[in-house]
Amino acid sequence: MRRPLIVGLLGAMTAVLIGIAGLVFVPRWFAPATVEVPRAEDADAAEATGRIRASLYYVAEDGLHLTAVDADVPYGATPAEQARSLVEAQLLAAPTPLAQAIAEGTKVRQIFVADDGTAFVDLSKEAVANHRGGSLDELFAVYAIVNAVTVNLPAIKGVQILVDGQEVETLAGHVDLRHPLAKNMRWVEVAGAPTRTEEGGERTEVGPRSQDGGVAPAPQPAAQPVPPPAAPSVPVSRPSPQR
Repeated sequence: MRRPLIVGLLGAMTAVLIGIAGLVFVPRWFAPATVEVPRAEDADAAEATGRIRASLYYVAEDGLHLTAVDADVPYGATPAEQARSLVEAQLLAAPTPLAQAIAEGTKVRQIFVADDGTAFVDLSKEAVANHRGGSLDELFAVYAIVNAVTVNLPAIKGVQILVDGQEVETLAGHVDLRHPLAKNMRWVEVAGAPTRTEEGGERTEVGPRSQDGGVAPAPQPAAQPVPPPAAPSVPVSRPSPQR
């Protein structure tokens, strides 16, 4: 009698232990991957007020570069939540006299953050359907989002843009979106950047100065076809008349 009783008790204890292990470890195995983003010195204040100070990016008046604008953005408790609040703020109307870089009507569907520091930003179909076209406009649309996330969340090293839940090659045929993109400040102007002065005191514009210290080149006109070189003239010797 005792032996079957002991075996039954051991079996019951084993089942209880297996159940406890399942409750503890299984949710961890299937939990979404995230990265830990270091808190800033004022993170406690941000959590208390529900806002953080962030840099957002809009097209400048001349239409040739992006301009960074400081804005109050809702605080997110996790990297994915903070990235979502940043992108949603970036999609709002641009402050006057700047222009919105991203197509009108675009919304955030979902944002995921992987262990390797890659954020996947899933936008609505309007990001493609309502895009104006043009390589420069597409660059601005893509890097307004990429920079808004990577500049304000340093632990996120790259952003891959999805549309309507799917990977896309481009928004308008120019910028490759098939892989994550890192921060790129080449087209972002630093406010108040000085212009060069030639000898003699003449003021010369050299284009907006980007935040990485370089000067963003102005768009170049399309190259004109070069005509083929003319064939060299070869003197023709005529035979002398026979006598």
